[in-house]
Amino acid sequence: MSTAPTTDAQPRASHAADSHDLIRVQGARVNNLKDISVELPKRRLTVFTGVSGSGKSSLVFATIAAESQRMINETYSAFVQGFMPTLARPDVDVLDGLTTAIIVDQERMGSNPRSTVGTATDANAMLRILFSRLGKPHIGSPNAYSFNVPSVKGSGAITIERGEGRTKTEKASFSQLGGMCPRCEGMGSVNDFDLTALYDESLSLNEGALTIPGYSMDGWYGRIYRQSGFFDPDKPIGKYTKNEKYDLLYKEPTKIKVEGINLTYEGLIPKIQKSMLSKDVDSLQPHIRAFVERAITFTTCPECSGTRLSPEARSSKIDGTSIADACSMQISDLAQWVRGLDEPSVAPLIAGLQHLLDSFAEIGLGYLSLDRPSGTLSGGEAQRTKMIRHLGSSLTDVTYVFDEPTIGLHPHDIQRMNELLLQLRDKGNTVLVVEHKPEAIAIADHVVDLGPGAGSGGGTVCYEGSLEGLRASGTLTGRHLDDRATLKESVRTPRGALQIRGASANNLRDVDVDIPLGALVVITGVAGSGKSSLVHGSIPAGADVVSIDQGAIRGSRRSNPATYTGLLEPIRKAFAKANGVKPALFSSNSEGACPTCNGAGVIYTDLGIMATVESTCEECDGKRFQASVLEYRLGGKNIAEVLAMSVTEAEAFFGAGEARTPAAHAVLDRLADVGLGYLSLGQPLTTLSGGERQRLKLATHMSTKGGVYVLDEPTTGLHLADVEQLLGLLDRLVDSGKSVIVIEHHQAVMAHADWIIDLGPGAGHDGGRVVFEGTPADLVADRSTLTGQHLAAYVGR
Repeated sequence: MSTAPTTDAQPRASHAADSHDLIRVQGARVNNLKDISVELPKRRLTVFTGVSGSGKSSLVFATIAAESQRMINETYSAFVQGFMPTLARPDVDVLDGLTTAIIVDQERMGSNPRSTVGTATDANAMLRILFSRLGKPHIGSPNAYSFNVPSVKGSGAITIERGEGRTKTEKASFSQLGGMCPRCEGMGSVNDFDLTALYDESLSLNEGALTIPGYSMDGWYGRIYRQSGFFDPDKPIGKYTKNEKYDLLYKEPTKIKVEGINLTYEGLIPKIQKSMLSKDVDSLQPHIRAFVERAITFTTCPECSGTRLSPEARSSKIDGTSIADACSMQISDLAQWVRGLDEPSVAPLIAGLQHLLDSFAEIGLGYLSLDRPSGTLSGGEAQRTKMIRHLGSSLTDVTYVFDEPTIGLHPHDIQRMNELLLQLRDKGNTVLVVEHKPEAIAIADHVVDLGPGAGSGGGTVCYEGSLEGLRASGTLTGRHLDDRATLKESVRTPRGALQIRGASANNLRDVDVDIPLGALVVITGVAGSGKSSLVHGSIPAGADVVSIDQGAIRGSRRSNPATYTGLLEPIRKAFAKANGVKPALFSSNSEGACPTCNGAGVIYTDLGIMATVESTCEECDGKRFQASVLEYRLGGKNIAEVLAMSVTEAEAFFGAGEARTPAAHAVLDRLADVGLGYLSLGQPLTTLSGGERQRLKLATHMSTKGGVYVLDEPTTGLHLADVEQLLGLLDRLVDSGKSVIVIEHHQAVMAHADWIIDLGPGAGHDGGRVVFEGTPADLVADRSTLTGQHLAAYVGR
């Protein structure tokens, strides 16, 4: 019996699974979100816009992405969840249609001094396998090429068991070759201690000879050294014998008893190496960082010349190239070298490495080298480095979440980034992008505009729909979307010049340039052209420079704008003076703290594998202070009410009347100047967006005595409407007698400059030269550089 195929002429009813084409958010209340609801189309590119602090990150990262990650974590067993970070459910009524979220954010990559671009992207791991197979002479396994693996040797007696209970003892030895340079232990640099910075040799320990931060004679460190028994605590250090000096500085860990307690004694230098030098210097507290910079000099390791590798690892080569040579090459050159290898035995490995290196070039990072420490990457570079592992992924129906992926990109490079985002979308993924740049907003399939203001003035959906609809919507973003700055009619006359001669840091090619003083100078060029190397690495010492970079603000959930800027100090003193009590009462980290929550305002309950529960302290009702402290008033307000004020409200409060406090008013003025008038004084730093943190840093540095201000991309995280305010602030700084140097890609800042220095023409070894110096009008008229062409198009010339 035969069956003929049948055809159904009727159109098939759509499958139930196809109806789930939306991510629905209802009743989101995370941070400043005001019970908002949105519907986001799947497998489309949605851009979230709005002023800095309007709630974009709260919606995208803290609500949608956070819940997706939490639900994925819940699929693991309780045992596995115990080893994972616990995530609380976001404050939202309904989250429907979620898919797996992959977050690619601006967070700097780990500042571990052993982490490099190569180790962070697995390129080093692939190179090590390649050299262990093809390197001549052959020296061993991939570990023999790793600067994180030391060589080890051992010898001794082994017992061999034989039949009928007989044993035989033999001598045995083993060795395992690692790639770590033994001199610098794989760090690439060695350190020397200035002993005069560790102690005052004219004093004894009992007289407080140690000058290391945290080593007071009354604390445990002081007691351990004074009562160790290895030296007389009343004897000046300058009169110590050779053995006593060795015990003080270098003695290996030794068990001792102090005041009846068993403790471990260790020499000062190994102690400092473990507690301070094992961390990235920039991550240390300011006073400890100042001590490290004063007491310790770092020099390139003389044994490995900074390559971190052992002599054996450097001696093994493929076609005359060692793994150290390969890691120091520009990645675009390394990709060319790998392309020239023809070895069928490792063909899959070469293909994988080739694809990885080509991805660097595709994403605009071909100018990096694999040995570049990952902690030195800018926020934009770190974000693009994280993108690399997703470019060739076969996963589909994934939600990719990006936080301003155009940060640090020249207008020329933004087009390439847009193409990559569209590629991810076209593979069937949902792409969510938080963005301010009009060029990046232009590719959106769907736009969600949050606002209308920032902080408590934001958190609502002002517009949701197409890009054309946004333009016509009348929202702040819609009105400013097509803003274009105009070239200044007249530029300032410089009053001198900061001379840079023979600059050769990183990829700079013996650059000579004069940076005008008393003017607004903008340094431009494609990413990797040498801008930061010129400004941060080549300005002569003693040039009276205040540098405000993109480094992260470090602060716990107890830190807030009042503590970070030093504003709390004059406020505490004003309260103390008005009430005749101690200033310490008005600090939630000191005597005035609520004893129940220790001044945190909330109680944290750890539930093991379940999410930690955070509940408002019932004793202080979240105010963080003891009830008795809240009875003290200044101008009719208690300290909790003052910390709940916005900067704008506090500026009026401390500017006149009974509460008039000039020192506090000056700090508040600077915060308002940089556009942070909406922030509340007691808002935790951990809740601030990237743009808010950078402007908070700028406000703090504005009081610093310095004639030259260097700003590194101050438009990062700024809404189109806020750029105008920033330009006004830069003008005020210059008009007050300062010189302002800005590293920037934003065309509005370029157009507003008095002088432009353009580096290029390309990135890495294709850059490092000054390709233009002059006024913005001259750059537009010249159009010989990429920057000139994009600026001309921007101003409509």
